[in-house]
Amino acid sequence: VQLQASGGGSVQPGGSLRLSCAASGDTYSAFNMGWFRQAPGKEREFVASISWRGTDPSYRDSVKGRFTISKDIAKDTASLQMNSLKSEDTAVYYCVAARGPYGTNRYTSGYYDYWGRGTLVTVSN
Repeated sequence: VQLQASGGGSVQPGGSLRLSCAASGDTYSAFNMGWFRQAPGKEREFVASISWRGTDPSYRDSVKGRFTISKDIAKDTASLQMNSLKSEDTAVYYCVAARGPYGTNRYTSGYYDYWGRGTLVTVSN
């Protein structure tokens, strides 16, 4: 299974970006999907996740109300709409996918079976 992420880039504070992630290589499984991020000098952290049905989204507190995750079930792709971006959102964003039950372990990196390469998001003036 491969995850291909796109949509990163540079934006000023208050701006918006939309990240997309497509899963390929396995046409028989539907994946729970999500995003992690890692800022320079910091540990990787959970950002958002969504179930394979496209329901039950979860977010880290610092992005609630600003980020929205969605999933196209037919295409097995996930998107992360990021609004009102702040400098502290600057990081490499990783798309992730998992086959396991969508429970409380959704917030942990070890739950996810597959990781994309990462796409850089830079928020600055």
